[in-house]
Amino acid sequence: MSLPPSQLLASPEKYLAFEREADERHEWLDGLIYAIAGESPQHSLISANIITILNLQLRGKPCATYSPNIKVYSRLPTDVGLKGLFSYPDCLVVCGQALFHDQHRDVLINPRLVIEVLSPTTERYDRGKKFLRYQQNTSLTDYVLVAQDYPSIEHYARQGEGSWDYSITTELTGSVALTSLECRLPLAEVYDRIEFPVLSEDEPLQ
Repeated sequence: MSLPPSQLLASPEKYLAFEREADERHEWLDGLIYAIAGESPQHSLISANIITILNLQLRGKPCATYSPNIKVYSRLPTDVGLKGLFSYPDCLVVCGQALFHDQHRDVLINPRLVIEVLSPTTERYDRGKKFLRYQQNTSLTDYVLVAQDYPSIEHYARQGEGSWDYSITTELTGSVALTSLECRLPLAEVYDRIEFPVLSEDEPLQ
């Protein structure tokens, strides 16, 4: 997400009309429209790897993987109409019938799994405001954050009482179990063809 909002206090309807005519992608957060910054080659490759992994494992199952070109709507439980999020997850999975926000069928409202590949400009947003809004979708059972500069996959799994169980996997020999989908994300496959930057001994991971 880039810094300056391109428009202030736009309703969801105005945002969608604007976005459907725009040449670049934008997200809508609580009435503000933000341009999405271009992604790095590593970010793009990791996203493509994840989509491939899930497509293969979900073949023959009643679930479908969607690319980053489709939006998800997540609305906060409030009477104020300008509270919520229209976003483009790096990867998402829907199980069962896909439900859409309106007749244009370009905004999903029932994601089962959402995956975001972290970058320096979006990491805080992905961990905070975005996750807060994603979890309002009662269909969501899994939220996954994938680092791109070093091997690390964080997994939030919704529990029966509505809390979230957190785990992190950092070994390339490891894998992340997505139990609700009966799938796994092997880190060696997620980071296939990724060259990590070489860090000095006293340089911390960001």
